[in-house]
Amino acid sequence: MDLFRVKSIDSMLAQRETAGLRKSLSTFDLVMLGVGAVVGSGIFILTGTGSLIAGPALSLSFVLAAIACFFSALSYAEFSSSLPVSGSVYTYVYATLGELPAWLIGWILILEFGLAASAVAAGWSGYLQSLIAGFGLHLPEALRAAPGAVAGSASLFNLPAFLVLAAITALLSLGVRQSKRVNNAMVVIKILVVVLFIAAGATHVRTENWTPFMPYGMSGVYAGAALMFYAFIGFDAVASSAEEVRNPQRSLPLGILGSLLICTVLYVLVTLVMTGIVPYQDFTANSDHPVSLALQRTGQLGLAGVVDLGAILGMTTVILVMSYGLTRILYAMARDGLLPRRLASLHPRHATPFTLTWTVGLAFALIAGLIPLAVLAELINIGTLTAFALISLAVIVLRRTHPELRRGFRCPGVPYVPLAAVVCCVFLIAHLDRITWLAFCVWLLAGLAVYFLYSRRKAVLAGEPVTPPGR
Repeated sequence: MDLFRVKSIDSMLAQRETAGLRKSLSTFDLVMLGVGAVVGSGIFILTGTGSLIAGPALSLSFVLAAIACFFSALSYAEFSSSLPVSGSVYTYVYATLGELPAWLIGWILILEFGLAASAVAAGWSGYLQSLIAGFGLHLPEALRAAPGAVAGSASLFNLPAFLVLAAITALLSLGVRQSKRVNNAMVVIKILVVVLFIAAGATHVRTENWTPFMPYGMSGVYAGAALMFYAFIGFDAVASSAEEVRNPQRSLPLGILGSLLICTVLYVLVTLVMTGIVPYQDFTANSDHPVSLALQRTGQLGLAGVVDLGAILGMTTVILVMSYGLTRILYAMARDGLLPRRLASLHPRHATPFTLTWTVGLAFALIAGLIPLAVLAELINIGTLTAFALISLAVIVLRRTHPELRRGFRCPGVPYVPLAAVVCCVFLIAHLDRITWLAFCVWLLAGLAVYFLYSRRKAVLAGEPVTPPGR
């Protein structure tokens, strides 16, 4: 029974007031955080690969993925407004389903947020090299990409990807106030660049490029949605900031749902314009800058350079937010004793988990330098879809076990809407490759080993009477 002991909601809320993290985030900051996390390599990079899978109907794939996200986002909004503490879905599951499910989802979130930061850093590197190549500058071949990322290349290490993650780690270690200012500025620029691409590219759209609209039928749309779900990853990072929000009951639901709506509209418009300019067959699986490629086809080389720059800034915010979310989840796990508790210590001046931030940041910087983007993307998807399914189940449990809990937002249609989220997530997971499933199972087995060998004994709740789920 101690595998499913739950953490008291009262103790969680008390921790929020005594933890020491500075509460400096507003509703605007959270929307910017969500957009900053979502609009990145999914739209600037993977749309080329997605077009080969779904054709011009990739825009429908985005809509399908957004629907799956929206159902889960409603559950996130209820939980974050009810339990505004660090840890996101890990904390929510700990309060409803118990310790072992919480540990497993925390372990999966390490996969989601950490590999997402690494994957986006790899994409960031591709756009940076595309930009500087316009000025005749090139890195040594050995330092351009991860081993095996480019066929026939002798590259050994992605140096730009490593360096950008190291720089983001340094910024996060200084505090959330400094980080949010940098994020807000870059998100505004990123949105302006995306709108500029839509406006400039729309005049060059050839509608015949949209025919046939679904060259691979609905199966292509589904497969595209399973891949492009990656493009929506990040809005859930808003929930991980809960302990640093001034008015969490109001701001967190608006930040989560508002950022998801903005990003969906931008994604659909960008995809329609891009596939209207460039026939979907002309993209390649290894294209690392399909959006600027579309502008290059129109002869707007200067504007393509602006898009490259906007993509670089845009992906920088994704790396920033995903790294931030990861540190706050691990901070919550360390505070609960499931990871070494010294990792939860805060810097006396910056009020950040300083040691944890640097340890995690450098580890995933090395992953970004050594593992190709294509290998990372689907692993991130399966981890995120699993997390979304679990939080949807957890909100049903929360309604039954804590009906009196003050909620700033209530997910409509419980249990039907959360169950619809579970169905959507399972449907998309089923369209991922077998090798992704195998790697995911290996990751889960490693997580179980860590839990039973270390975390179960060291947990803060280990010395307390067992409280089962539903009590």
